[in-house]
Amino acid sequence: MSTCDVCGNSTFHEQRVEETFLIEGQLIMVEHIPARVCDRCQDATFDRETVEQVRRMVHGSTRPTRQVSVDVFTLA
Repeated sequence: MSTCDVCGNSTFHEQRVEETFLIEGQLIMVEHIPARVCDRCQDATFDRETVEQVRRMVHGSTRPTRQVSVDVFTLA
């Protein structure tokens, strides 16, 4: 049985999530990623195959499906 790396919980559910990545100074959001989500803290983990698929997509020639603007705040 596996446990959550964040809170130690041992129950999870499958869910599609969105995740943001900062790649070479550019903010990238990937939607609909299949993930294993902790029932307690909601931390999402991805299997190796999914991580590789996301990596190929954001570093390859795949075009974004849409663009959004984002506000950036700095905590002093």
